[in-house]
Amino acid sequence: MNFIMVSVLLIYVMMVILFARRLVAQIELRGKWRLAEERQTFQGLQAQKKSLSEEKIKLEEEAIKIFVLYELTKETTKSVHEEEAFEIFKQKLKEHVSFRDCRLFDPASEEIEHLKQSEEYFVFALCAKRRRMGFLAVQEVPDEDKEKLMILSHQFALVLRRVRLYQEIEKIAITDSLTEVHTRRYLLERFKEEIQRSRMRRMKASFLMIDVDHFKKFNDSYGHLAGDLVLREIAGIIKENIREIDIAGRYGGEEFCVVLPDTGRQGAIYAAERIRLASEKTPIKAYDAKITATVSIGVSTFPEDGEKTDELIDKADWALYRAKKQGRNKVCSFGIYEG
Repeated sequence: MNFIMVSVLLIYVMMVILFARRLVAQIELRGKWRLAEERQTFQGLQAQKKSLSEEKIKLEEEAIKIFVLYELTKETTKSVHEEEAFEIFKQKLKEHVSFRDCRLFDPASEEIEHLKQSEEYFVFALCAKRRRMGFLAVQEVPDEDKEKLMILSHQFALVLRRVRLYQEIEKIAITDSLTEVHTRRYLLERFKEEIQRSRMRRMKASFLMIDVDHFKKFNDSYGHLAGDLVLREIAGIIKENIREIDIAGRYGGEEFCVVLPDTGRQGAIYAAERIRLASEKTPIKAYDAKITATVSIGVSTFPEDGEKTDELIDKADWALYRAKKQGRNKVCSFGIYEG
């Protein structure tokens, strides 16, 4: 009886031990699973943290790029002159890119082909709205800075396009479409500026009023297209026979005018005679016919003929009237009556 009880007790103890071992094994296994899950979760969090950190750095870099582009655009758009805008661009470029020299070339430049073959220069084509604006040749730029240079250069190409569009619009606004000399409004504004400058510096300035002789005859005999051709040719003759500092414009109809800075009466008469003689000697081809157009010119001079632009224009117009009364194809100056 005692033996049976001892045997049962031993079996029970063994079963308890076996069950306890299995329970411990299950607890250990669950612990390992939980630890693995926690480790995986931790690794996931670490990876997520790393990803977020990388994303933050990337966003910061993008923000810096945007800020750099903003600063570059803000500074370069302050100027409407190409040379000045390029100088500003170079100064801003030096803050972000290492280089020795930076040069801007015209799209048709022959020198750029030579620089493309040079290992010393990095050549970048400036394009905006599918139009080539020119080339940048940057000397000794490190490879790690080339991508940044291309981004900034592309932004400069857009600025360059804006500057050139502004210049084209400005030229259209101040240029007579038919004759390609200045408009009356622009010329009169410049005339006022020159008179103010001459007054401050106590210098002389002169004004020419030019009229195409018998212009109505050209329209009646050859048609209005021939008349337009005559006006274009006379405008071209005027531009060819004045200095770079002189300002030529179309006053209206067949009348032109020229502002002559730093020019006294005798110099103005000489300039007017040069225009008159060139017009007289230049044949104009109007379709199948060759015609000659002469001009009459009136001259006035600051300050002896007037202190204000209106006075000087009136005096030149009066002198022009005398030139026409004397038979046309003549130069007359206000205040000189002989000849």
